[in-house]
Amino acid sequence: MSRIRRFFLCCILLIPCLFLSAVLYLNGKNRLLSVLGPAAVPASADNWGLSFPKEGESPVGNASRETLAQYDAWFLGDPAEKTLYLTFDCGYENGCTAQILDTLKKHQAPAAFFVVGNMVQSAPDLVRRMAEEGHIVGNHTFHHPDMSAIADQDAFRKELDSLAELYEETTGYPLSHYYRPPQGKYSIENLRQAQALGYQTIFWSLAYVDWYQDNQPTKEAAFAKLLPRIHNGAIVLLHSTSRTNADILDELLSRWEDMGFRFASLDELTGAGEAAA
Repeated sequence: MSRIRRFFLCCILLIPCLFLSAVLYLNGKNRLLSVLGPAAVPASADNWGLSFPKEGESPVGNASRETLAQYDAWFLGDPAEKTLYLTFDCGYENGCTAQILDTLKKHQAPAAFFVVGNMVQSAPDLVRRMAEEGHIVGNHTFHHPDMSAIADQDAFRKELDSLAELYEETTGYPLSHYYRPPQGKYSIENLRQAQALGYQTIFWSLAYVDWYQDNQPTKEAAFAKLLPRIHNGAIVLLHSTSRTNADILDELLSRWEDMGFRFASLDELTGAGEAAA
């Protein structure tokens, strides 16, 4: 028999074997998944992101308002209402927070401050002042880790509970049940975990690069981002460590007010205030 004929004969004989192997593999994989369940398939992690198709209109998030609502999560208020929700991420204190609080008081603008353990430990008087002046103090976790990498519910709970316990021990007030994932890193499983603990997850619909201490944006650069992109129902994220933010906030709020916007609490957005009443 020639080499060519032997080659084709071998191929013909191998086809049934390959087919049988594929069937056995798929059956085995299906049995494995049926034993392990959906939790065995890791939830994909993502970084919260936005695109702005048109300035002045609501941005598009990498999850829709409807999808997030299933998990008590938000990134945008009502696009038909000229209402803004001011939020500040507070990783540490560097001399800007008091000025920010003074400006908010001047404009009678409620805000939400998402704090971490270091902020509570190093600046308890300022954190207490936030609550005493009517602002929401939210949970940004104790250590500011990548929460999307934490699959275990107990470990996830510990990051939030540790911060809540420290806050209450330090200020005498209970921490609100608003949660912001550090760096915006999250997964659907994270949203479920936070929801199971009674938290509402708060993302944002407007932010800019304001967190580099050695490379702070100019006033002009900040306004170029924050004014044209403002939109109805915006949840605004600013960092309280930004000297630029502290210096421009009075003018920024005035200009937003001149555009017809008003400032509201996250409790109004989520209906938490009505529920408490």
